[in-house]
Amino acid sequence: MGKRKIKSEEQLQNLVLPGGTDVMGIAVKMLGGDHILVRCQDGKQRVCRVRGKLKRRVWIRKGDIVLVSPWDFQSDRKGDIIWRYKRNQAEWLIRKGYLSRDFYSPSQTIQECLFHMAGLLSEGREVR
Repeated sequence: MGKRKIKSEEQLQNLVLPGGTDVMGIAVKMLGGDHILVRCQDGKQRVCRVRGKLKRRVWIRKGDIVLVSPWDFQSDRKGDIIWRYKRNQAEWLIRKGYLSRDFYSPSQTIQECLFHMAGLLSEGREVR
């Protein structure tokens, strides 16, 4: 039996939850060439690429919540984006406890996210 082809994001009805080493993050900056700078929930920033299955089917913008699978090597600096959550899905993740409310707020801008990270740095926490 062959793989089921997915034409658009609307056909993907099941919500993908983080499992194993997967972490959630916010797309901070578009770097070009399907690479995106993502601030992850574990406090690290990773340069992530969009997985081939999602490359032309899902458009990722700044501020989107994504699911990142860190690479086996350079796991603290690089990873693959395996899912993008919509706003209503992000709210569901917050209600269920998968995503902390202080990490992501839908009305939060990128500048506020970076300001929050700068506050963590001034407190002496290590953010990569």
